[in-house]
Order: sequence, then C-alpha cells, then structure tokens
Amino acid sequence: MNPATQASSSTHRPGKGIRLLLLGASGAVGSKVLELALRDARIAQVLAPTRQALPAAGNSERLINPVTDFSRPDPQDPWWQCDAVICALGTTLRKAGSQEAFAAIDRDLPIRCGQLAKAGGARHFALNSSLGASLRGNFYLRTKAQAEEGLKALQFESLTIVRPSLIDAQRTESRPGEAFGLLLARSLRPLIPGRFRAVSTESIARALIAGVLEAGPGVQVIESEALHSVPEVSP
Repeated sequence: MNPATQASSSTHRPGKGIRLLLLGASGAVGSKVLELALRDARIAQVLAPTRQALPAAGNSERLINPVTDFSRPDPQDPWWQCDAVICALGTTLRKAGSQEAFAAIDRDLPIRCGQLAKAGGARHFALNSSLGASLRGNFYLRTKAQAEEGLKALQFESLTIVRPSLIDAQRTESRPGEAFGLLLARSLRPLIPGRFRAVSTESIARALIAGVLEAGPGVQVIESEALHSVPEVSP
C-alpha cells in the first residue's frame, strides 16, 4: 500500500459515534451520503476511499479520504476496520465497456468489500441497488440481485437494501438515455405510479444512512415507492 495513503487513513477509532466506510463517495448518491453523514452527530468518522481526492476532503476533520485504486481491494488497508458500510458503487454498461466489467464493479466489488469490512468488525451494511433487482431479470437486474444475494450470505447483523427507480440527479458524466428519461419523469410525474417515479439522491442517501444507524437485525429491503416518504435522518 502507498505510504501516503496509509498515513492519511490510519486514524484511531473514535470514542463516540460510529466509524462509517463509504464506498462510491464520488458518485451522485455517494456524494449526497457523504454530505449528510458529515452532518450527523452519530457518525464520528467517514472513511471514503476514492480514485481522486474529494472536494470536501479538506473541509472536515471527520472525513478520511485515502486516494487509491479501489478496483483491487487490499485486505491490509486500514479502512476495513469500521463499524458500518454504505455502498453506493455503480456504473453503466456503456461506461464499463462490457458485461464482465460491469459485473466486476456492481456485483463483485461490493461483495468483496463486504467480506473485508466484516472481517474488520463491520456489523451493518447498506447497499444502493435497483428497482426490479431479480435473479430472473435481464443482465442488469440479475447482476444487482446477485450483489444482494452475495451480501446476504455474509450475514451482517443488519443489511439494508435500497432499490430506487430512476435516480434524479445532476450527473457530471454524460448519460443521454438517463437524461431523456428524467425529462419525461419530471414532466409526467403526477401520472407515474409511485413505484416508478424518479427518486432524489437525498431520499436514497437518507434511507442508506438510516439503514446503518437505525435498522433492526436481519435484512430490510426498501422499495422505490417507500423512498418518497423516507424521513430526515435524526441529528
């Protein structure tokens, strides 16, 4: 491991609040999770490994942002020593370039990270999945369901699976199909059943944070329609 990365992330375990590992902190959902987590007094420290430094990295003493090639998780990295994990990792088939590469990011990486985090002491895990995730679905939905099943097999004390519909977000990358879908979703919102309405990144982030802070034991699945009424995370 890069010595600079080790030095920037090997911080003692805080005495109050949980130590949260956030995966995918640079994405649309992950960045909103980061924003809310740093405002939540129940979270003492956020560990957010990313490929490039986050803009918020220098603005909070509670944020540890090691810069690393996260596609090859190293069991020796110190951030696996955490209390809970929120996973907002994800890509698109177009960006990944192949089904194999997509599955490596959206299925294999969350499961591997879950294994390492559990070995490091994590008891709670929250995953941002997808509406319609099913082992009988198309490739995309099967991959999402396989990630869910892999994490269930790890038997965390609590596992929260959030399945949003189309995510209403301002993307830094170009996603023409999603942009067109959002335009229709916003204009036709009153006519669209709640299950299929676009969901804000804040609603998803609140559900994920509640999943690691407030969920009871076992597996909880939060479907898209329920995200429209997710309460604000208590400070």
